[in-house]
Amino acid sequence: MLQVPLTPAQISIVEAPLNARLFLSGPAGSGKSTAGVERIRWLLQQGVAGESILLLTPQRTLQEPYLELLYSPERAAGGEATPATLGGLARRAVDLFWPLAAEAAGFAHPEQPPIFLTLETAQYYMAYLVRPLLEQGYFESVSIDRNRLYSQILDNLNKSAAVGFPYTEIGARLDAAWYGDPAQRRVYADAQECASRFRAYCLENNLLDFSLQIEVFWQYLWPEPIVRQYFTRTYRHLVYDNVEEDVPRAHDLIRDWLPEFDSALLIYDEDGGYRKFLGADVETGWALRPLCDQQVTLDKSLVMSAEIARLRANLLQAISPSGKAPGGRPGPELQTIQTRFYPELLDAVAAETRRLLDEGLPPAEIVLLSPYLSDALRFSLTNRLSAYGIPVRTHRPSRSLRDEPASQALLTLAALAHPQWGIHPERFDVAYALMQAIENLDLVRAQLLTEIVYRPREARLSTFDEIRPEMQERITFLFGGQYTALRNWIMAYRESEPLPLDYFLRKLFGEVLSQPGFGFHSNFDAVRVAASLVESVKKFRQTLEPTHADLGREYLTMLQEGVIAAQYLEGWRTEQVDAVLVAPAHTFLMMNHPVSVQFWLDVGASGWTERLAQPLTQPYVLSRHWPAGRLWSDADEVAVNTESLARLTTGLLCRCKKRLYLGLAELGESGFEQRGALVRAFQKVLYHA
Repeated sequence: MLQVPLTPAQISIVEAPLNARLFLSGPAGSGKSTAGVERIRWLLQQGVAGESILLLTPQRTLQEPYLELLYSPERAAGGEATPATLGGLARRAVDLFWPLAAEAAGFAHPEQPPIFLTLETAQYYMAYLVRPLLEQGYFESVSIDRNRLYSQILDNLNKSAAVGFPYTEIGARLDAAWYGDPAQRRVYADAQECASRFRAYCLENNLLDFSLQIEVFWQYLWPEPIVRQYFTRTYRHLVYDNVEEDVPRAHDLIRDWLPEFDSALLIYDEDGGYRKFLGADVETGWALRPLCDQQVTLDKSLVMSAEIARLRANLLQAISPSGKAPGGRPGPELQTIQTRFYPELLDAVAAETRRLLDEGLPPAEIVLLSPYLSDALRFSLTNRLSAYGIPVRTHRPSRSLRDEPASQALLTLAALAHPQWGIHPERFDVAYALMQAIENLDLVRAQLLTEIVYRPREARLSTFDEIRPEMQERITFLFGGQYTALRNWIMAYRESEPLPLDYFLRKLFGEVLSQPGFGFHSNFDAVRVAASLVESVKKFRQTLEPTHADLGREYLTMLQEGVIAAQYLEGWRTEQVDAVLVAPAHTFLMMNHPVSVQFWLDVGASGWTERLAQPLTQPYVLSRHWPAGRLWSDADEVAVNTESLARLTTGLLCRCKKRLYLGLAELGESGFEQRGALVRAFQKVLYHA
């Protein structure tokens, strides 16, 4: 890892004394995280033991620049600094000191070890408990997918633990702030009942989801002198990045712990707070500032050009409630692509991207952003870019593993290899799996092959030799040979002792699909999905193995219900991939990676400002700062939407070096005319300057 040149201000932070406690703030792109990385490098060079350094971030994906240093082969040998999150620290404490807390916390079997739940397995148990209640009439007035219903109940529990109020108050807090349709009050009561049942089930079975891990750690372990001594003696130096994106309970922990550190560097993004919907609290984070010996501000952007900085200021002024017209008309740094129909807009964006690449701009310096990245938009953009020969990668964390073609293919092949599960895939699913599994096999030949060889009722796959010669020629003997190799492998596996599903997937990938001539051999996006799927299945098996015999079947059933995958780092790691990125705007912000050119699509869409509909939860009401009993009004909704739009656009422009393209179609993706708040703000910037 090459050491980047530092400014004098950064050097003063990096080389601060070994007993300094600094609070570093500033806008995105001012070099704060770079200073944090170099601070750790400097500490190690001064002889500080690596294992005494704690790197804390709100989520693991924000640790990437630090991990590049910690795992760099050029770094001197020695102990490793510990990258962690609040959840990671809590889990480690519960695992180490379980006997101290198990009985006091109310677990039914304190003599038995704890079982830690991932997001997926927590949703699995939530579905197990809530599904019968749905049949009894719970949530009758709510029309959302079941997986979203389960996740919002869990989100309520997580917020109660992260914010610091009893989970038994969830329904009452939501109800007290509601003034609309009385039927919604029943929804909140149902959500409270489901949360209470889930917590009781966890206590009865030694299950710990995220919320219970945080509560056990904070209420029962952190107050114990032996636990506190373990952490304070182990970690003597702290680097805490993205303080503003963390939850109040994490800030409470650092408030208690800060005096015990020999040195500390707390890094705060003044324009951050993008994770408010997950409980992030900028106010409790900022309250840590006076606890540090020194407060340092880096206010000069090392990313934005002067023109982009001026555009940022003008746009922020246009978005503000005062609605003042900004000063200074934008120049070449702001370009608009305007069409009547949405497909025409995508065509124009792809063509302009090709032109920029022809001028010598690296693909990794371009991102295409939208408020939400639907499957249709993702497919349309990637197809158009690929047609121009443009390397492209996409990232959408909320996308379920069941929606990924690679995982669909793997799980369909798994069902074919395990007829004892009683899962008989449809012909189209098998054809699609063959198309993914065999390199360059088109859908027409895949469907023709499937119609001939596959019998769904018996899950039977006949041989290629049994096909009539004229049909063999249509399919081609090349694809026939690849199909034969895959079929023979599946038949041989059927005769052997069944493996756990994650073992099976590894074996299938390693022995067949990754080999030359098969679909995963050179498809690195499919490889990434396969790695995430294997990790997901492994965690599912490790959690449920003591209580379930047929885990493979259970996992497929769970995925068919739409339970989303937990967050896997493979999808976030950039690895300096030289490809154009297509992603939702918030996802790009949390990747914290500046680029030269940004395209903002659907500028007229309301999704840039409006929150997703969450009928079972409300992130602002379930916060530490919402007054008890105060009603949530339309004025509150407008205010938070305006604030979130300002934060979002400011954050995006802070990560833009040279140019912004606005993509605007008169008729949006859904075919309707769009006049959202963002396009109105840009109209002020463009026409009222």
